[in-house]
Amino acid sequence: MSDEILSGEEIQVTGSTTSEEVVEYEEISSEEVDRVVAELEELMETVDSENIRVSLEEAINAIFYLVYDTADEEESDIEPLADAA
Repeated sequence: MSDEILSGEEIQVTGSTTSEEVVEYEEISSEEVDRVVAELEELMETVDSENIRVSLEEAINAIFYLVYDTADEEESDIEPLADAA
């Protein structure tokens, strides 16, 4: 997967009055994921609370896997936080 290929993340819209489920697909670029992961890693370094740090780590991993899957992980320079440690 190149940096320009986008992920189609499924989004469920709640609060609909019909029984049909509305599903939209959001395109997420790997550049945006990389930027957000880097920002969260910086934020994590400034946090004293272990609980907040764990929550940020979980968020980093969840965001990372929006675009990258295990096959991409082997080819990518970027690794999820749990694997980088």
